Amino acid sequence: MPLLMRTTRRVAVTEAGKQLLLTLEPGLARIEAGVTALQRLRHTPAGLVRLTVSDHMIHECLWPRLSPLLKKYPDIKVEMSQQNGFVDIVEGNFDAGVRIGDDILKDMVAVRIAPDIRFVVIGSSTYLAERGLPLHPSQLDNHDCINIRLSPTGPLYGWEFVRQGENIVKKVDGQLTFSSIYPMLQAVKDGYGLAYLPESSALAGIGAGHYCRVLEDWSPTFTGYHLYYPDRRQLSPALEILISLLRYP
Repeated sequence: MPLLMRTTRRVAVTEAGKQLLLTLEPGLARIEAGVTALQRLRHTPAGLVRLTVSDHMIHECLWPRLSPLLKKYPDIKVEMSQQNGFVDIVEGNFDAGVRIGDDILKDMVAVRIAPDIRFVVIGSSTYLAERGLPLHPSQLDNHDCINIRLSPTGPLYGWEFVRQGENIVKKVDGQLTFSSIYPMLQAVKDGYGLAYLPESSALAGIGAGHYCRVLEDWSPTFTGYHLYYPDRRQLSPALEILISLLRYP
């Protein structure tokens, strides 16, 4: 059955051709709309990016830089799941995670998004006046220490110290254990003991006189925060934009 009728001067659609075109037209319109959407996505990134991060990363690293990005790309949505322990991003259906570089598995692609991070021990002046100032990590046995457990089933985080080639991982004890560093800061301020945490989280309190650094010459520095994802995963345009804008330096 002919769909077109040709003459030497023109080509016309037959009645059968017109009926076929009417039948196919909705599908063709959907295809055209899909192609247009893909082209628009290429030039204007959109979609949801799911990240697993810690509370400290959100406050100190991600949010200050994500805020202007979201204003620039209003079609990008970011979901941040706050988890301090290491997370299997494939099993959790995350697009990427953010952790300290030293903690990321070797089979992941890791992109640095922040400078190196220093950890310090802090205490309130009131607590230190009552209990004294420890001069060596071994003397922490004589102090109340505020612990952190990064995941519900994981161990208490060991306090790591480095000085002149000597490395110590110290298990400490005290009344309080948290899963987030921010209540730890409040507990230190209230005089409940010493805490070990990223220095950047305590700088404001140190400047205000709420905290004092302890064992400062033992404070280690770790590789800064990295965004990581499986090397076999196809990156979405939204995640590519996120990576390009967060990359450090």
